[in-house]
Amino acid sequence: MIQVLIVEDDPMVAEINRRYLESIDGFACAGVVSGVSEASAFLEKHVVHLVLLDIFMPGKNGLTLLSEIRNQERGVDVIVISAASDIASIKTALRLGAVDYLIKPFEFDRLLAALKAYQREHQLLSEQAELTQEKLDELLLHPSDKPAAMRELPKGLTKETLQRVVKAIPLMGDSYFSTEELADRVGISRVSMRKYLKFLTEIGYLSLELHYRPAGRPAHLYRLERTKTDKLDPYLENAD
Repeated sequence: MIQVLIVEDDPMVAEINRRYLESIDGFACAGVVSGVSEASAFLEKHVVHLVLLDIFMPGKNGLTLLSEIRNQERGVDVIVISAASDIASIKTALRLGAVDYLIKPFEFDRLLAALKAYQREHQLLSEQAELTQEKLDELLLHPSDKPAAMRELPKGLTKETLQRVVKAIPLMGDSYFSTEELADRVGISRVSMRKYLKFLTEIGYLSLELHYRPAGRPAHLYRLERTKTDKLDPYLENAD
């Protein structure tokens, strides 16, 4: 389980991020703090793998915490989530080793992509003593940057079923649809459909919206990104 610390001074934003984070398998919220000093103290006492870090907060700037983490050689990674869109802040964050940078306001499917990319990296680097170039490319190259020959479907997905799913999605119209609705239309289990929807969201073919209910986990709703349908082409090459 990847333990995540949220550093955000806006209580509403922090709560939304916490609920979204905990809806993703493999992630747990280790804590929520509202400033750099609190975050430093928390990191001293708790196991944390990843920090979701705001920059503009009362007191110390969030980049100060990122610098402290690097100077102290803590085994903690950082994804910056901030309204700071100036080049100086972005360059500083990346030079200090931020693994990703999201500019507020952002789409939650972008956060999902960032977390899933980090999860893959975390798992691979935790399980392997050495890496081949192919495995390293999985970490360093974005799927759209990989040569077509390297773009394979995730384990457990088939081109045949993916084609059935993709043919059914436009029939859902331009409104958001649920996993259950698409699974019923295609005729596969909801568990299987979640795997295909996860993949299609990660490559940008679908957008994801969370619908928060009074209790329980938020509902995941999806919609076709009609301007990005070419994202799927490399994965269906040579399909019958």
